[in-house]
Amino acid sequence: MRIVPTVLSALLFASAATFAAAGTGQAAESPLHVTTAHGRFAAAYTPGTTAVTYNPALVPTGARVQVFGVSGAAVGTATALVVSGLLPKHEYGAHAHAQPCGVLGDAAGPHFQHTPDPVKPSVDPAYANPDNEIWLDFTTDRAGSGFALSKVDWAFGERRAHSVVIHEMHTHTDPGHAGTAGGRLACVNVGF
Repeated sequence: MRIVPTVLSALLFASAATFAAAGTGQAAESPLHVTTAHGRFAAAYTPGTTAVTYNPALVPTGARVQVFGVSGAAVGTATALVVSGLLPKHEYGAHAHAQPCGVLGDAAGPHFQHTPDPVKPSVDPAYANPDNEIWLDFTTDRAGSGFALSKVDWAFGERRAHSVVIHEMHTHTDPGHAGTAGGRLACVNVGF
């Protein structure tokens, strides 16, 4: 499986960039933040739940999820999503969201945006795009496994994302629909 080498490459790249920045004094001002989250999708959310499915027909209870992230001012933010046990050959959307998971999918709030759209809900491609948000769309293979990698030029500051939500289809990019990807199927809490 090529997922682990790809994730490790992303992490090593970010680490190398941080060490290179150390010579300029940037690393001391903006340390590297590494994030990991993993678990199995639970049938219902309770406090302390890492991952929950809201639609077991599309994200089965017990399916696995892992999120890896590296963020720092010198390197931007790289995020990887790895899933297994989902429907085979299905196109899913996934994004970092502003709030933690909850009993209902809406608890995770809107997509986290580096530069927030003043209009809610955000469907303007000037704000709802993969450079201003963390998009992790993926298509599962024959076994129901999938992988996505996002790389943006910005790092998290005081405002941070708190979860990754899996949606029912790949993300739209057209005006009036930008950033939409159908219903919220599942959520994983991530300490970005």
